[in-house]
Amino acid sequence: MSSPSDLKIRVVHTNAMTRLALVSWALLVVVLAAAPYWGDRQTMRLLTEVFSYIALASLWNLLAGFAGVVSIGQQAFVGLGGYTLYIIALWLGVNPLIGLPVAGLIGGLVAAPVLLLLLRLRGAYFTIGTWVVAEVLAQVFQQLPIVGGGSGLSLPAALVKSIASSRDGREFLIYWIFLALAVFVIGAIVVLLRSRYGLALTAIRDNETAAQSNGIDVNRTRMVVFVVAGIATAMVGAMIFLQKLNITPFSAFNMGNWTVNVIFITVIGGIGRVEGPLVGTVIYFLLREYLSDLASTYLIILGLVAILIMLRARSGLWGYFADRFGWQLFPLSRRLQYLDPVGPAAVGAAAARPAGD
Repeated sequence: MSSPSDLKIRVVHTNAMTRLALVSWALLVVVLAAAPYWGDRQTMRLLTEVFSYIALASLWNLLAGFAGVVSIGQQAFVGLGGYTLYIIALWLGVNPLIGLPVAGLIGGLVAAPVLLLLLRLRGAYFTIGTWVVAEVLAQVFQQLPIVGGGSGLSLPAALVKSIASSRDGREFLIYWIFLALAVFVIGAIVVLLRSRYGLALTAIRDNETAAQSNGIDVNRTRMVVFVVAGIATAMVGAMIFLQKLNITPFSAFNMGNWTVNVIFITVIGGIGRVEGPLVGTVIYFLLREYLSDLASTYLIILGLVAILIMLRARSGLWGYFADRFGWQLFPLSRRLQYLDPVGPAAVGAAAARPAGD
């Protein structure tokens, strides 16, 4: 038998379930990409909203669930992205889609100094600080006549038609961009969590002091994640308001729509799990579709659902079932496997837990 020093070991991320899940995800994306050909206009609009919330919730989950950065001011980047797209389109008279990458750039450029400022704060003070930043931005845009003040901005028909000549063409293109953003966000998060940054994020979230003592640059790691989240959130915000064709400070920097709903989705689905925002988004839209006619009672029911889940399944619905049955839909687990044929097949069962556990 080979000595332990002769054995070669590799890190295994996938198992039979995750491989099957990856094939299923690919098939689902293909089916969703074909939605313009099998669904009506109302179905497409609903799906674009679903994609936007999946992306926003996944990004918030990356911050709070993995990096330990609890922000209640992500509406700042949604609003910045939306206004950037409108400003580029209206001031330069160009296709609004040209403003999409610029929106991401602005989101990243704003995220970096904001986090540098807020890193001086800790705990609840940091969280409140993110909300203050968002409110300051909302007031700035509210008072600036050059961007329409409180009345906001609208896209004229000529600029809208520059996206595509036909209405169907525009809606198809916008739908596909929303789908691409959602897929890209989830894929990028999975890649990030499988890298060394993923291990660093988990260590920081679980014990910041211990992470620092092991040589992890906590502030730098959080900066990378916060800037990435700012870029992607701004791009999603740009697409949200491109579809709406108008933007106001109230709608752009609305905490309820872009942060409270996102937190609700993440918490009920499973914070610290990549699958959590996906499950939470489905549950949120099912509740909204069937209960929205109940007016204010609908909000009470949402609150009761959130409280019940937090009491009975503190890791969210997906976290509850994943812990109980070992479910995993993304290749994030790490198992040490011996390559030596006479060595054990795998070791380190504790290392098989997902990166977010």
